[in-house]
Amino acid sequence: MNLDPYDRGMIKNSPYVKKRVIKGNIIAILDSIIEKRGLNLITPHSRVAKKGEIHELIATEEAEASPGKIVNNVAYVCFFEVSEGGVIVRGDEVYISGKFIGKIAGFDDTHMPNHQNIVLYTDKKKTGLELKINLDENILFKKE
Repeated sequence: MNLDPYDRGMIKNSPYVKKRVIKGNIIAILDSIIEKRGLNLITPHSRVAKKGEIHELIATEEAEASPGKIVNNVAYVCFFEVSEGGVIVRGDEVYISGKFIGKIAGFDDTHMPNHQNIVLYTDKKKTGLELKINLDENILFKKE
């Protein structure tokens, strides 16, 4: 029996009224685009990011990208290390060194428990190299 409240349609609106900004630093810059990746976005709309964890950021232009959907057209942005943990939620805005990058679309567990794939929606997907990001730049995840 599936007990996930998101999957069962029990949660209609985000329960997150206020939450801390999640902070981190870029530790690897990526430069790859894949057209048929097949990322399976998990049903939960949120994931905890703990201090010291390392996760991957992936961008897509697929407007329908959301929990429970498959995402194919992606650009790999970066890996980052969490310096101040918290809860990352679908719809959160992502900033690298103050520049808006996109909004969280969902999460893929392909590489868990090694790292979480965090997928963001953006109007024009770009790799980390195309975004001209640098090592040790800061990354923020905050409620829209």
